[in-house]
Amino acid sequence: MRQPAAGRYGESEDADARAVLYRQHQNAMYQQRCVSYNRPAQQLKDETGQNWNQVPEVERAHGIPDGREMAQGVQAARATDPQVNPEDKYQVERMIGNGSFGVVHEAVQKETGKRVAIKKVLQDPRYKNRELGIMLELSHPNIVFLFDYFYTESVREQERQRYLNLVMEFVPGTVHRVMRSYFKKYSQMPLKLIKIYAFQLCRALGYLHSMGVCHRDLKPHNLLVDLQTNVLKLCDFGSAKKLMPGEWSVAYICSRFYRAPELMLGANEYTTAIDIWSIGCVIGELLMGKPMFAGDTSVDQLVKIIQVLGTPTIEQMHAMNPNYTNVTFPNIRAADLSRVFPRNTPAVAIEFVTLFLRYDPKERIQPLEALGHKFFDEILYDPSPEIHVPENLLDFTKQELELMSDSCKQKLGIVQ
Repeated sequence: MRQPAAGRYGESEDADARAVLYRQHQNAMYQQRCVSYNRPAQQLKDETGQNWNQVPEVERAHGIPDGREMAQGVQAARATDPQVNPEDKYQVERMIGNGSFGVVHEAVQKETGKRVAIKKVLQDPRYKNRELGIMLELSHPNIVFLFDYFYTESVREQERQRYLNLVMEFVPGTVHRVMRSYFKKYSQMPLKLIKIYAFQLCRALGYLHSMGVCHRDLKPHNLLVDLQTNVLKLCDFGSAKKLMPGEWSVAYICSRFYRAPELMLGANEYTTAIDIWSIGCVIGELLMGKPMFAGDTSVDQLVKIIQVLGTPTIEQMHAMNPNYTNVTFPNIRAADLSRVFPRNTPAVAIEFVTLFLRYDPKERIQPLEALGHKFFDEILYDPSPEIHVPENLLDFTKQELELMSDSCKQKLGIVQ
């Protein structure tokens, strides 16, 4: 069996530098709050006694009424020196992605030759952008790493537009493209590769949720993979949010095929369990070679789910949204899942997927606990080399180990 190691990730100079950057960012936000409330600011110190409030003067944010404190704080703690032209630091080579969020370019850091991805996002004053603040807090081997960020401006139709540029590690592939490559060859993705991806996805979400962050747009397109090492990294935190109990959040979120049923029932006080539903949809799609639930509309999406899982009970409806009393669904029995998945799908794989796809959000398996499921035995105990298992697969962080149950640790062979 592969031996787990703990806490090795994040001890690089990049991680240390970003820790300083994050403390500056947090301090700038604190300083701005003090100004807003006419309160004298105190010096903030970390556990070493180092003073972290020596940051540049806070500039005025450009037209961001929602979340103005964050916008100004981020400006004060920008990583790239405002006197340095980003074009002198990075050589942009090609566009590798675009969408409603903006564009992503592959680039090279001129000083080091390191390949990076630069995501350029328009700072729309109508929307609150949480992506930078969240990414500055994250450090995990299965979450894309933020190296740097800077702001740029341009004038379009006589209107000045401001952009946030996030400089991240470059990872060449996505799970979506890997899956599509097998589809084009009329073949299934190898089960062992699915397990390798699923294991890392559970690790990423377990860590993310422990930070109180809900991704809210989990799908194969947002799972980056290194095609040589099979390392997976979760990306795109443009929809992510720190959820607070009882706080209102928008229900129209997450790509439809991976959207939890409580969202389609209009729930506004949901939890990170919506991501757990999405995990089940992603793993199910890898096994099937197509989306598990592919509705044309939100209503049709709910119908597709009911056709597979059956009609939710009154108790399950209440668990998803206690305020939803608008409709009564016809009584439909759950389908035989062995007929839903390809004929050669192992029963243990089907059973594993169903642990994520529960109507009651509280009944969905926690991502880190899922790591101890027998579905993963092959990649833990089988050393066969035909598909590469990432070297850091079991390099658990201290935080992960603290969150795991003793039974899960025992199944993973972690010595206490």
